[in-house]
Amino acid sequence: MAQKLEFQPAPLVEPTPRIGSIDAYRGMVMFLMMAEVLRLSQVAKDVPTDFWKLLAHHQTHVEWSGCTLHDLIQPSFSFLVGVALPFSIAARVAKGQSKWRMTLHAAWRALVLVLLGVFLRSMSAKQTNWTFEDTLSQIGLGYVPLFLLGLTRQRWQWIALVAILVGYWALFATYSLPDRHFEYATVGVPDSFTGNFAAGSFASHWNKNSNAAWAFDQWFLNLFPRAKPFTHNGGGYATLSFIPTLGTMILGLIAGGWIKQSGASWAKVGKFILTGGILIAVAWLAHETGLCPAVKRIWTPSWTLYSGGWCFFFLAVFYFLIDGIKFSSWSFPLRVIGANSILAYVMAHGWENFIIRSIKIHTRPDIFEYFGKAYEPLVAGATVLVVFWLVLFWLYRQKIFVRI
Repeated sequence: MAQKLEFQPAPLVEPTPRIGSIDAYRGMVMFLMMAEVLRLSQVAKDVPTDFWKLLAHHQTHVEWSGCTLHDLIQPSFSFLVGVALPFSIAARVAKGQSKWRMTLHAAWRALVLVLLGVFLRSMSAKQTNWTFEDTLSQIGLGYVPLFLLGLTRQRWQWIALVAILVGYWALFATYSLPDRHFEYATVGVPDSFTGNFAAGSFASHWNKNSNAAWAFDQWFLNLFPRAKPFTHNGGGYATLSFIPTLGTMILGLIAGGWIKQSGASWAKVGKFILTGGILIAVAWLAHETGLCPAVKRIWTPSWTLYSGGWCFFFLAVFYFLIDGIKFSSWSFPLRVIGANSILAYVMAHGWENFIIRSIKIHTRPDIFEYFGKAYEPLVAGATVLVVFWLVLFWLYRQKIFVRI
């Protein structure tokens, strides 16, 4: 009698229970990132109402200092890596894995994340684009130190956080300011750019493409094969941002440790809110005094604190609703996305054009112009989002969770 063969997707099945609040928060973050396909800036340009302008504003990054909702996507993603780590370590310890084996796995995960980030940044290039400012690369560069800190007591995590932020601040603060003959236009900073701080001020140590991290990249990135020598990053992003990004992940690690501890959920929520408030207050003071401006693109220490404070606030809301009062049904669509965040990230960086082109081929070229030409990007983007979610929903139903 013939035996029935069944496919068992064991390598991709998540063996440990999902944590609802973490998945939901991660799902919101990934949704905000995937929602870039809605092209709200284009819609606001064609339909210039206050409503569309507001949405478009929060779907774009600020020019230099400051913050929009879109600017909180990467900090939240990094923060949640830290939040999940205590549970990942506990699960591996329960399986009997040694610290040495877990460290090797962390190193492998870090390498894959870095290279995946490079791959995604190279998709439209003619050769490998060796650049490391992608979210995944930044997380990968700091993941092994994060993992090792996850094996220590929380006081050492706090000490490491302070050392990282103070040391990174000192790196910028002691870097020589450009002289008055420095030509910003040669490093992608036109005269029309209004983000830089007054020349000669202490805050100008954190100006675009004239700071310590930019100088490092002029040396480091030119060690890799390139079509032409690296002179600057158009957005001002830098490889060394992984160091303060590690600070963001450490904040998440601390938060994850608090969740994992026994105790009343309301007390944990209160701790999240209090911590978030303190972090934002300190960051605001550092920014307003010019001691350390809050700039996301180079991930200044004050940005680590400011964005970290918001991450604690977001976590408090999700944890209170889902794990505190057990009100979770509303979050199901987000949890579907959050359960496969790596796959969602990759989909958002490569599937959009394929989906839109395929739908047009098999229906008609003007299928997305049903509500008028001005709303075509919105309708097309919404359709892509639905397709993204249905793919993730199918994987969720099959209990298939892509992991690294």
